Amino acid sequence: MDSATMWEWVGYLASVVVAISLMMSNIKKLRWWNLIGAGLFVAYGLAIDALPVALVNFFIVLIDAYYIVKIYKAEKAINEQP
Repeated sequence: MDSATMWEWVGYLASVVVAISLMMSNIKKLRWWNLIGAGLFVAYGLAIDALPVALVNFFIVLIDAYYIVKIYKAEKAINEQP
């Protein structure tokens, strides 16, 4: 399998992962799956020299990471209440 074909499959996988993330009813799972899909799209965009694809998905990774941290901090605060 040549490099172009491999990266094409990474793009397909990223699409599937993002689609799966949008079917999640649990927001924490949605954020994690979406972060993984966007991360794959960053790699894909860089590999095929599609900077707009890489940049917008890098931004999505940052947004997902921010909200994941926020979710875990909120859960921790709730669990630490007496």
